[in-house]
Amino acid sequence: MVIKEEILHSAGANIKNYRPSESIFNEGDIPNFYYQIVSGEVKLNNYSEEGKEIIQTLLEDGQSIGESLLFIDKLYPMNAIAITECSVLKLSKPIFLNLLKLNPEICQDMNAFLAQRLYFRTVMTQNLYSQSPAFKLKNLMDYLKSFQDDKTPYTFTIPLTRQQMASLTGLCVETAIRTIKTMERNNLLKIKDRKILY
Repeated sequence: MVIKEEILHSAGANIKNYRPSESIFNEGDIPNFYYQIVSGEVKLNNYSEEGKEIIQTLLEDGQSIGESLLFIDKLYPMNAIAITECSVLKLSKPIFLNLLKLNPEICQDMNAFLAQRLYFRTVMTQNLYSQSPAFKLKNLMDYLKSFQDDKTPYTFTIPLTRQQMASLTGLCVETAIRTIKTMERNNLLKIKDRKILY
C-alpha cells in the first residue's frame, strides 16, 4: 500500500466505485486527483494505430494509479481502465501534494513506489530490443518472480492471463501461448491446471 487508507480518508479522500471496463481516466485528461485502489484490478493501456491494445501495467489493491503525473504539468499519456469491480480512493491534487509536504515518511514511501515503477519500465524496455518472444516472456516472468524470496524453479505462480502477458510484452496472444508451451518443453516453466509455475 502506498498511503494508508485512514490517512487518505482523514485528508478528505472519497471512494468511487467502477464497473469492469469503466474508465477511471483517459489519455489526454488533466491529472487532478491522486487515485489509490482499495479493491479490484486496473490496467493502464494505450492503443496502437491499428487498434491493438498495449497494456502498460496492471495494478491491484493498495496501488496508486498514474500518481507520477501529479508532479508535472502533463496530460495523461494512457488510459486507466477497471478490469474488475473496483473501489478507488480519490484525493484532489493540491491536498495530495500538501499531504506529502507535511509527511516526509509518506513522501519517502511514494519515492520508493515511483522507483519501483521506474524499475519495471526499465526492465520492460529491454523487450523493445529483442525479437525473441521467449526472451520477452522470460524477462516479464523474471521481474514478477523477483519479489519472491524463494527463487527455486516452479515455486512462483504467474498472476497473469496469457492475454495480459501478451499485451505487456507486445506479442499477439497466439505467439505468447505457443512460446509458453515451448518454454514448458524446455523446462523453463511448468503448467499445472492452466497456471504457469515459474
